Amino acid sequence: MQSFVFSTTRTIINEPGAARRLANLCDAEGARSVMLVTDPGIIQAGLLEDILPAFNDANLSLTLFKEVEADPADHTVEAAAAQARAANADFIVGFGGGSAMDVAKLVALLAHPNNKQPLTDMYGVGNARGPRLPLLQVPTTAGTGSEVTPIAIVTTGATTKAGVVSPVLQPDIALLDAELTRGLPAHVTAATGIDAMVHAIEAYTSAHKKNPLSDLLAKEALRLLANNLMTAVTDGNNLEARSNMLLGALYAGQAFANAPVAAVHALAYPLGGHFHLPHGLSNSLVLPHVMRFNAENATAAAQYAELAPVIMGSDGINRDDLNRDGLSRDDLAVTNALIEWLEEKIKATGLPMRLRECKINEGDLGLLASEAMLQTRLLMNNPREVTEADALAIYTAAF
Repeated sequence: MQSFVFSTTRTIINEPGAARRLANLCDAEGARSVMLVTDPGIIQAGLLEDILPAFNDANLSLTLFKEVEADPADHTVEAAAAQARAANADFIVGFGGGSAMDVAKLVALLAHPNNKQPLTDMYGVGNARGPRLPLLQVPTTAGTGSEVTPIAIVTTGATTKAGVVSPVLQPDIALLDAELTRGLPAHVTAATGIDAMVHAIEAYTSAHKKNPLSDLLAKEALRLLANNLMTAVTDGNNLEARSNMLLGALYAGQAFANAPVAAVHALAYPLGGHFHLPHGLSNSLVLPHVMRFNAENATAAAQYAELAPVIMGSDGINRDDLNRDGLSRDDLAVTNALIEWLEEKIKATGLPMRLRECKINEGDLGLLASEAMLQTRLLMNNPREVTEADALAIYTAAF
């Protein structure tokens, strides 16, 4: 029997319309003073209009922090924490995409009256310590899985990011309400959906902490995501597809929270840091090329081949089909068929396929490769060692 440890969010609520009960859920958890962390886009979209009045009805104090930006900066985290302390918040809600939820995690830690640890001491793996305030997360995109991960990413400089990875950041409650994701723009749906698929693929092939539970979750995540991505992209109001995407993203989050991601994310981060590309788009741009690189490792090729019928099954393709007539009989050939399928799907969503399409110049690739090598926390999980020359070759292939 393989030894492993698996941790996840205590309570998961999956119910369209459940966000309208948010105040009651906070009340049931013993909250008296709630801070809700979100971003301007959520406010402008009116997603909170039917939710906030209930806090007054429940006699709960509510503080709204709505200044979270994409790739949130350290000073944004500090400002939100200061506001939470000033309000004597005893319960934190993250409401939005990965940025809002990541900030909420850190606010829950920084705003606890008995936690004096500064943010700068939290960066890295296992450095953040408790206690923290209770934390409920409400994702409004189906991508990051942050509602079930003990990870928060912070922008620390003009082009640099740092991760805070610690069990104390694991949220207490995740609330999935597919109604909140209705009508998202197609490009956001596509990028976040590919992001979630990357989480599952990298968890399944992770060199460290891969385990039977993470494998089960990764496969089910990929089945849900692959079967519903194009419907969600082309029909933004399809509630069933939206709900399946949210659940798939959560499963993928549970998988990579326990079997961490690797080179795709390591090479994606510099694209976000230097060129401010959305994280999901950054992942999709390098995914096929990292997979081709990894497939030269026999173990990785076998694992990709195991995932191929799960993912491609959305088009009615099974492993027997992949083993006949030339798509072939070995793991590498099946893996190559999977990579080609993924490229076709990414193209079908309308996302850019090449770095040059995102205003990145060939002369930038060396800098990107150098920056990617700083992501040691992620590269150590890759099934094949990545050198700076390898990273440059991958970026060149993606260019």
